[in-house]
Amino acid sequence: MRQSEAFQAVLMHCMATIEAVIPTVELRYRYAIPFYYYYDKPFCYLNASHKKGFVDLGFYRGFQLKTHQEFLVGTDRTMVKSLQFTTVETLDQSVLEAVLLEAMALYA
Repeated sequence: MRQSEAFQAVLMHCMATIEAVIPTVELRYRYAIPFYYYYDKPFCYLNASHKKGFVDLGFYRGFQLKTHQEFLVGTDRTMVKSLQFTTVETLDQSVLEAVLLEAMALYA
């Protein structure tokens, strides 16, 4: 990953959390971006937005998520909602894990 140190820390933390919470996800790279698949269906992706200053954790079925709406951003998108993180220190781990688990349940 060719990212700034701060973004790389956020990306690595998110990737480790995703793989720990949902061990059955499969990591694939598309367009040089890490995409996760759950049961061979697109689940989420990570994208570092240097211009905007955050890492975007986008969920493909984001508009179906109910909890933690105050943290999910869906502006100018039709299906995807995302969590946006600037640093590992400002990342709310409990929100991240709860959203991952809820998103996983949408695929059941």
